[in-house]
Amino acid sequence: MKALVTGATGFVGPRLLRLLDAPVVLSRDPDRARRSIGGLAGRIVRWNPLEGPPPPEALSGVDAVYHLAGESVAEGRWTKAQKARIRDSRVIGTRHLVQGIAAAERKPSVLVSASAVGFYGDRGDEELTESAGPARDFLADVCVEWEREALAAERSGVRVVTARTGIVLGAGGGALAKMLTPFKLGAGGPLGSGRQWMPWIHATDLARLYVHGAENGSIRGPMNATAPNPVRNSEFTKALGRQLHRPAFMPAPYLGLRLVFGEFAQVLFASQRVIPKVALDTGFVFQYPELVGALREILAPAA
Repeated sequence: MKALVTGATGFVGPRLLRLLDAPVVLSRDPDRARRSIGGLAGRIVRWNPLEGPPPPEALSGVDAVYHLAGESVAEGRWTKAQKARIRDSRVIGTRHLVQGIAAAERKPSVLVSASAVGFYGDRGDEELTESAGPARDFLADVCVEWEREALAAERSGVRVVTARTGIVLGAGGGALAKMLTPFKLGAGGPLGSGRQWMPWIHATDLARLYVHGAENGSIRGPMNATAPNPVRNSEFTKALGRQLHRPAFMPAPYLGLRLVFGEFAQVLFASQRVIPKVALDTGFVFQYPELVGALREILAPAA
């Protein structure tokens, strides 16, 4: 199955490339991408997602498209300009990609497009499978628009999977890297009460799940890309503290994080008990279904 990947230089991208056979990579900066991902790509084609569809030759012979590109939601405060970048990178970028797919002489059979559990908003203890409806806040609205643009590829006969991704844990960056510093300084702890549910996934499982979504023809529409065992924030911080041999008792107050992160602090405190029903029902086997095992694999070599 010949594949095309966007967002290949991000945190999960290289892990996905290793599972594919010389995929085509779309990048705004092919030279930087070449230095970053080396020989993991077959071809690297220049494409700016905000400027228009990818060049037709990029999609020639492609069977599966993996669309991971998008501005990070966790970098900097959510100013009006930053929120516009977050939205446009996902909504407009996906629209242009789907336009390119529609114009291709031979259409790919499947588009796996990243989405996020931000779709669900703050839902307390409610179990959230793929059938749960969206929230009404900034990130949820972005996810709804983002998925709508991806699903437009169905009009061209392309099967579409929207992978609602949780907190991605892995070595060398991502959410976990941002959490380690306070813990190593002995100042780690839960966010607020710590009762909010955290939908997490090991980066290795996420890359495998993307491929599972592409290869399993029965999967259409939303697919929760999270581990099958979400944990409360207090449980997460205790497990991380034990793995690092550091205390984890100093709670971070909402008001303090609101001053630092602005509106994004709402995302940090949201409770999302997400269950990957579609993945489990279609036979996907997680390598890291439990948090303790995931943290051990990620952190033990450096501990």
